[in-house]
Amino acid sequence: MAEHESNTQRLSAPPRGLPGFLRRSLRYTEDEDELDSTSSGGESNSDRPSQQLQLAPDKTVGKDQATRSSDLKPDGRSLLPPTNNSEVVEESRSVRTASIASDSVAMTTTTDGKPNDSSADPTDNSIGGDRSKSYKEKQFEKVITAPVVNMRELRNLGWNGIPAEHRAQAWKILLGYLPANQSRREQTLMRKRAEYRDAIAQHYDIDDNSRTNQEQETLRQVLVDVPRTAPEVGLFRNDRVRQCLSRLLYIWAMRHPASSYVQGINDLATPLISVFLSGYYDGKDVLNGEILNEVSDQVLVEVEADCYWCLTNLLAGIQDHYTSDQPGVQRMVMRLEELVNRIDADLTEHLRGMNIEFMQFSFKWMNCLLLREFNLKSVFRLWDTYFSEGDGGFEDFHVYVCAAFLCQFSGNVREMEFDQLWGFMQNMPTDDWGDSEIEILLSQAFVLSTLFGGSDAHLTSQR
Repeated sequence: MAEHESNTQRLSAPPRGLPGFLRRSLRYTEDEDELDSTSSGGESNSDRPSQQLQLAPDKTVGKDQATRSSDLKPDGRSLLPPTNNSEVVEESRSVRTASIASDSVAMTTTTDGKPNDSSADPTDNSIGGDRSKSYKEKQFEKVITAPVVNMRELRNLGWNGIPAEHRAQAWKILLGYLPANQSRREQTLMRKRAEYRDAIAQHYDIDDNSRTNQEQETLRQVLVDVPRTAPEVGLFRNDRVRQCLSRLLYIWAMRHPASSYVQGINDLATPLISVFLSGYYDGKDVLNGEILNEVSDQVLVEVEADCYWCLTNLLAGIQDHYTSDQPGVQRMVMRLEELVNRIDADLTEHLRGMNIEFMQFSFKWMNCLLLREFNLKSVFRLWDTYFSEGDGGFEDFHVYVCAAFLCQFSGNVREMEFDQLWGFMQNMPTDDWGDSEIEILLSQAFVLSTLFGGSDAHLTSQR
């Protein structure tokens, strides 16, 4: 038998019906002994049962069928452990991912990543069709502009990425800030923005001498942290934006005394401000800050109010991350360690051997929700999925994303000694990451969530 140059092979035809980024992420490995036995009369690759885990099950596949896979790490080792247990995906997630797959099957791309002709709406009878929008974008526009938004359909489509021009509206609806009923939105916005103006008058636009010592300390901490927030992004170096951020963070702290202001909350506001401001300009990129030359004070006031309420709703689901001793963050770090120990024991053992605790490097992953590991554009894509996951997106699903993220670098990490490893874990090499890397990361996290979600016993390992 001719010697094989590589043990790793790509599936020639990934299962149809999967979202594009899931199809691209599918891989499997076989060692040369297995290949040699195949060539000597053994079972052929085409006859061998697939070792793939079907990430987004096809509608024709029963949910109780066993689905197996091995997602690869960069060093070629399997991300997932061998298991004989057939995992059953929750019914709601099966419905959602099947819908995502069916809606995304038309989103085929050419080798340069641009939609080809098949991405046009097949029902479009106009001359030549509308080539400016993909089929997926048209489907999303149909859902988001409906008189009453179908929340299930919105989550199905949003999980796979939200078009930039609809992201602001979709996030506000998914966060529960705007109602699904279109006829009620204008009244809701007027009422909530008026409430925020009243809060400014009550808590911020007052004489400093009327503040308590604790309030003065909170305001001082906010004013110190805001200039440090996303300093590499031009938008957040603008004084007008910094004033908006300072005001909404301080007011949030005053109205939530159980946690008050904690470092990290300032980071969580940056995607909201960026996206909501972009929403006034059809999803245009505003991160360089140049757009502020034409942004009126009224628009900024509205963005600030919307950001305040959406930040409030977001933090409501993870508020124990920011109360005394931050028990929510500690809980997530412990779950991450258990999960990584289950899927990559060698990596966990190496970290322990180097006397590096998970709390030392992953605390900020949980506290800042990976905002300091990825650029803001990548965070937008990540949050599309988190919001579409529902209440558990920023806690439960985030742990699986962090596990997949760490295991991406398992091969590199296991070759490092303490000094190099410590610096690496504090500054992960993700500066050049874009949507494609984030989508593969999300697909791997989805695999882990289907295997271990709701099965705490599977995360308990003997040490």
